[in-house]
Amino acid sequence: MSNVSKPNENTASPIPDASAWGPLGVPVFRVFWLAALGSNIGTWINGVASGWVMTDLSSSPVMVSLVQAAAALPMVLFAMVAGALTDIVDRRRYLLATQVWMALSAATLAFLAAIDQLDPANLLLLTFSLGIGAAMSTPALNVTGPELVPGAMLPQAVALGSLSMNISRSIGPAIGGLLLSQFGAWAAYSLNTITFVGMIVMLWYWKREPDESTLPPERFFQALRAGLRYARRASPFRAVLVRAAAFILFTISAWALLPLIARNELDGGPHTYGFLLAFVGLGAVAAVIVLPWLQSRISRDHLVLGASMVYALTIIALATIRSEFVLYAVMTVSGAAWVSVLSSLQVAAQLSVPAWVRGRALSLYIMIFSAAMTLGSLLWGSVAAVAGIPAALVLSAMGAMMAALAVRGISLGGAEVPDLSPSYHWPPPVEAGNVEKDRGPVLITVEYEITLEQRDAFLGAMQQLGTIRRRDGAFSWGVFEDIAVPGRYVELFQHDSWLDHLRQHARVTREDQRVQEIVQRFHVGRRPPRVSHFVGGAPKAPTDSSMAAGT
Repeated sequence: MSNVSKPNENTASPIPDASAWGPLGVPVFRVFWLAALGSNIGTWINGVASGWVMTDLSSSPVMVSLVQAAAALPMVLFAMVAGALTDIVDRRRYLLATQVWMALSAATLAFLAAIDQLDPANLLLLTFSLGIGAAMSTPALNVTGPELVPGAMLPQAVALGSLSMNISRSIGPAIGGLLLSQFGAWAAYSLNTITFVGMIVMLWYWKREPDESTLPPERFFQALRAGLRYARRASPFRAVLVRAAAFILFTISAWALLPLIARNELDGGPHTYGFLLAFVGLGAVAAVIVLPWLQSRISRDHLVLGASMVYALTIIALATIRSEFVLYAVMTVSGAAWVSVLSSLQVAAQLSVPAWVRGRALSLYIMIFSAAMTLGSLLWGSVAAVAGIPAALVLSAMGAMMAALAVRGISLGGAEVPDLSPSYHWPPPVEAGNVEKDRGPVLITVEYEITLEQRDAFLGAMQQLGTIRRRDGAFSWGVFEDIAVPGRYVELFQHDSWLDHLRQHARVTREDQRVQEIVQRFHVGRRPPRVSHFVGGAPKAPTDSSMAAGT
């Protein structure tokens, strides 16, 4: 079809390995995964250092929780911007810029720590700066990894991305605690700076295959609006957002208050804090290995509910147990439960949206996730300042249990994954001459003939089709019956411009095609439903130069 984007060919082998480790057999994915692993380790080293340094600078639970909030707030402010940019700009150059930004921010932290000029204000400011880089890069990184492998490997690629994060969660905090106790914060921040080099080198040499399309890229605000519209209309993706917010808002208390628990409640040093986080990572790695087996036997909804309850119980244990070694076991279980929830949510998010909007959708997921982290960190830090750390933890655990029960009926989808690959089954519109891409609005009509006995079933099926039309760009949609000929229906929907409608041709998925075929089975006319296109406005008058050229 001349009017739509063609599928992007992966550089991977056409014969995918279905095992959990299959994506690592794809060379470009393997290099990307290793670079991301190194960068993630540096991120955890930095997080341990900043959390502990703030306990040196201030004993206030609010100030300590502000470190978590400063890291998460940029995700709230910039994730949607990053998602739109991910889908419309050169992703390789974009990611290079974000990695350089974060390397410079980390280097500044290392320099200030080395000359003993790190205070609460510049610690929070530079944490916020690193958060900006993470916010701007995370949607693009989340989309890039799965893009490097064949579509059949998408779940395994997502799971390996989660494994990378959780291996780093087990290694990074231990290294961070060791560097803090032996050398000081400057060494931890310096190592974090170095870890960005691997990703920068990988991106420098990566040759990304550009998407083949005859259509111009979307403008920024147009892309942003399209992403929000899709998320509002896509019920499986909305379920992911609700379940993520309900979980994070309450369970983030343990992460926000853990530096103070290690220092004040356990009378420990930076190594104690590092080891607590390291055991979280060990539990997370174990869970990633076991998760495929669990997911084959338990629905995603039940897995998220059960793991949420287990995590809430580990928060209560964290509030009441004062044995450091017993808490190492508790934190191992905590890490397993944490990654079971987040991995299930992330896979559900990836599988519930098509490729054309995936960057924007995942950025919205990150934004909601981070908003809950920011609000939760401030909330439970404030509660701890008034009522004490144990009381804040117990209250948050109770809230987590009630929230998990409250949203358990919002399904994340069944075991059968919808096919969201492009169908390209719409024929190109017939144009009498070239229609200007910016001409509009555009009205599309589809005429159906239905038996009266099938009227209710037809209208029910049309409602689902209408949701798809609006989700993919139509600003209005309706279906009308001819009062002179009962059973004769006209569906109509409108787009802002002819270009917007051409983009809809490229966005129709195989799952959409299945819904459309269900609707068309009700049609009893001798010919297929008649589709007509009407465009508003007048054609542009030819310029003198075009007339001279004979165009």
